[in-house]
Amino acid sequence: MDTAAGSSAGNVVQVLDKRIFWGRVSWAGGVITEVEALGAEEPGQPYLIPGFIDAHVHIESAMLPPAEFGRQAVRHGMVAAVADPHEIANVLGADGVRFMVASARCSPFKTFFGVPSCVPATPFETAGAALDLAEMESLLQEPEVRHLAEMMNFPGVLAGDAQVLAKIELARRLGRPVDGHAPGLRGGEAARYAAAGITTDHECFTLAEALDKLACGMHILVREGSAARNFAALHSLITTHTDQVMLCCDDKHPDDLAAGYIDRLAARAVALGHHPLAVLRCACANPVLHYHLPVGLLRLGDAMDAALVADLRDFRVLKVWLDGNLAAAEGRTLLPKVGVAPVNNFRARPITAADLQLPAGKGPLPVIEAMDGELITRELLLEPRRAGGVPVPDTERDILLLCVVNRYEEAPPALAMIRGFGLQKGALASSVAHDSHNVIGVGADAHSLCRAVNAVIEAKGGIAVTDARGVELLPLPIAGLMSDDDGQEVGRRYAELDRLAHGLGSGLRAPFMTLSFMALLVIPELKLSDRGLFDGRYFRFVDARQ
Repeated sequence: MDTAAGSSAGNVVQVLDKRIFWGRVSWAGGVITEVEALGAEEPGQPYLIPGFIDAHVHIESAMLPPAEFGRQAVRHGMVAAVADPHEIANVLGADGVRFMVASARCSPFKTFFGVPSCVPATPFETAGAALDLAEMESLLQEPEVRHLAEMMNFPGVLAGDAQVLAKIELARRLGRPVDGHAPGLRGGEAARYAAAGITTDHECFTLAEALDKLACGMHILVREGSAARNFAALHSLITTHTDQVMLCCDDKHPDDLAAGYIDRLAARAVALGHHPLAVLRCACANPVLHYHLPVGLLRLGDAMDAALVADLRDFRVLKVWLDGNLAAAEGRTLLPKVGVAPVNNFRARPITAADLQLPAGKGPLPVIEAMDGELITRELLLEPRRAGGVPVPDTERDILLLCVVNRYEEAPPALAMIRGFGLQKGALASSVAHDSHNVIGVGADAHSLCRAVNAVIEAKGGIAVTDARGVELLPLPIAGLMSDDDGQEVGRRYAELDRLAHGLGSGLRAPFMTLSFMALLVIPELKLSDRGLFDGRYFRFVDARQ
């Protein structure tokens, strides 16, 4: 790594001033001491830009602890991320959040956290921990914990639930922003949600919904992750509402992290006709302004957090600095690998194929329909194939068996039918299952599903694929969510499991990411918790048998 002093010449991009000029930026002690304008922009020469920032990410979904996540992300011109450690908090509570903060402190990559607002996410599932108001206030004293993370219980906000409002009031009393999470909320209800103190939303999946929330003064985070992809529907906001828009991935699997990050989203936006200065305002500056982040924006007195890119079209990253230290060059990270001691909470015991048998009966059943690139699902009412009166998977009609196994205490698996995964044989299983991270699996038959689930249980966390040749597993020893291995190796192994899942017949772009969201009860319509089939529209269980 460099010393924290130096200079760099190039086309300097000062986003907030909407200026691009040929110049030189100098720094000492990691802080910019001079920004010298030397002439007009010189097309064809590199551009010095503020580093990219992900405005909302669950780092755990990259299956890497924060230090390793930052070590990989910096290769793509990233200098910071605004993270919600909601996943590990549901497994380990406040200790999980502190683990993430401690890991982040081992890296110069700038990771900032929200305190999770919904742990457990709902009372309709079994989580490994809970966060009460006192613990939340304690976490907000950590300098890296800067806001109240996504308030998923939007029905509680609208209903005036005292506990929910107390969490929002805590953040407001401390002068902290409050992130939202209200998919599909529009009109008067969106206005009431915003009026309660909610400042952002990253769940919009239509332009009309986003415009309603923008009209209420909220900031919209345009999301493009491994499973949820809303950029195509919302990218026009980059130009029409530049000051109120940020970019985020929300969830990014390790193979996607290896391929690119916000840099790829910026290039896509420019290719669609958005002005580079508007794109960089959304991708770099707005998160700093909204969350009051100590991240530099290429101004005098700022930290030298910047990227040198070949142009403002493809944003090919040449160099990246963090506090004036060279952190990446030509796609290679220069940050050292940091060791980590795994933490976990895993008590599930192996199951049998007999545990995965739905009750015998007659008539159609409610079936979850998973949709590629969406977190929302649809409810279908379908007549299943039966054997001896028992509903069984039907690969010809893509009706498969879905299960969730409680990982914190012994309990029978919850079962349902699902369509959309396309498996013709075998099964997938994972201990990454939003939000409580019980073990979830989908299979073309009960025996394959049992083998996949048990592989995850025996490893005390991981993702698994079973086929005729056996079981392939990526262990996730950190809370059943993250690996302690090198990020590039995790990405390679994950990509191989993804390839195997596609080989079983799945046409989903990200089958494991999609599977992980089939237990996310706060996103309608039907989902499966460890306690049963759940309707996210009405926040109630439904009978999977009729």
